[in-house]
Amino acid sequence: MSDGAGSTRADGVTTLGEIAHAALVADGFQPELDAVAAAELGSLQAEPAGGKATAHVEAGVRDLRALLWSSIDNPESRDLDQVEWTEQLGDGSFRILIGIADVDSLVRKDSALDRHAMANSTSVYTGIRVYPMLPLEISTDLTSLNQGEDRAVMVIELVIASDGAPRSHDVYRAIVANRAKLDYASIGAFLEGQGPLPALVASTPGLEAQVWLQDRAASLLGRQRDAAGALDFETIEATPTAKDGKVESITITRKNRARDLIENFMVSANVAIAQILAERQRSAIRRVVHTPKRWSRIVDIARGYGAELPVEASAKSLSQFLASRRAADPTRFADLSLAIVKLLGPGEYVVDRPGPADDQGHFGLAASDYAHATAPNRRYADLVTQRLIKAALLDAPAPYTDAELGTIAAHCTERENAANHVERIVRKAAAASLLAHRIGAQFEAIVTGVNRDGTYVRLISPPVEGRVMRGQDGMDVGERVTVRLIATDERKGHVDFEGV
Repeated sequence: MSDGAGSTRADGVTTLGEIAHAALVADGFQPELDAVAAAELGSLQAEPAGGKATAHVEAGVRDLRALLWSSIDNPESRDLDQVEWTEQLGDGSFRILIGIADVDSLVRKDSALDRHAMANSTSVYTGIRVYPMLPLEISTDLTSLNQGEDRAVMVIELVIASDGAPRSHDVYRAIVANRAKLDYASIGAFLEGQGPLPALVASTPGLEAQVWLQDRAASLLGRQRDAAGALDFETIEATPTAKDGKVESITITRKNRARDLIENFMVSANVAIAQILAERQRSAIRRVVHTPKRWSRIVDIARGYGAELPVEASAKSLSQFLASRRAADPTRFADLSLAIVKLLGPGEYVVDRPGPADDQGHFGLAASDYAHATAPNRRYADLVTQRLIKAALLDAPAPYTDAELGTIAAHCTERENAANHVERIVRKAAAASLLAHRIGAQFEAIVTGVNRDGTYVRLISPPVEGRVMRGQDGMDVGERVTVRLIATDERKGHVDFEGV
């Protein structure tokens, strides 16, 4: 799938790898380690056991290697941040353990590697190549929760009632071993009755029962989220597939039951971490999505389907509308989802201090308490949260001042936006390459953006995004329109249309 950054095809045409690398650098990312960070990495690799994040079983560290831990991620993923295990208790309640890679045990605060991670703040996934926040030697090896390896983790423990209602939460350090690296596609197909029992599950005693138990517990968590008004979208992830620098296709990844399982676990874990820090009167970095500024447009879209939403923004009302549309027209639900997601606007990181004065929630998740804590190999905010939790567990002074947390939060938001920009550029370059021979063709599309910069659409098939250069008057987000392709530019990532 990768054509390698900096390479050029034999015919002299710029490859997507070059475009991705140039976009990354132009947006201020640092793809290479400096000399000091490289020396630190070498020292870690030279340590006994290769520097791997394997904690000793000591005071405050529980040995949980006997449990049947497993992970579910993309088949190609190597930066594994979490593992899961679940049991049902005698009264019908569930105990859910989520182990999060203890990245802080190797990447120490203010080290050169930490400064490198802070500078980038997020891994960038272009589809052509992954540009990791931390070097691959760390994120895919030393701290990754790889199958068959003992690893230090932070365990987030949730106990939920038989109906999914939360009973208690806790967090503590532990050492675990991932017994099975599973993937979304095969586990999702199996849970949905569309595929066989995966071979690794079949060959691991007790794992099939464990997967079903996790699915059941996650479904209960999902029901609680739905009742609270969490918004359930059908999102389409479009990823370019290239060979020798030439785009062959744009593949689509859709949600399935395995993805829902992990999403429900991770959201619940992130809520618990935010609540634990608040209970201990600790400042934290929260992940928030504000009440949508264009709620009136969402109301108009719902009215077009014969539904009435309240004048004031309501996540629960919007959630009920989305659920009704999914049931009524599942084929086109992804288009509606895209329109609503665009109108909600992006999330951001903010500082949350002890007390309710500056509390901000996550509108899309209908959560008043939400942090990012479950992906410390890939997001710097999660690594910072891990350090805040460790200090709270030790009743030690916070490792960051509120002012420092504010600076980090703003930087992480800016880097996330920059990463999204890089990923869009690569997707558009791939789309321009794929559609270059179809100038003049007409496509059905959905309007995804209308602002002072222009009007933007995404084609229904293939799922390509572009700008409407003329004939866009009157278009608004969420509308279905017909457009004609008038120009493409792979180097600039331009795909231009006109309204028909």
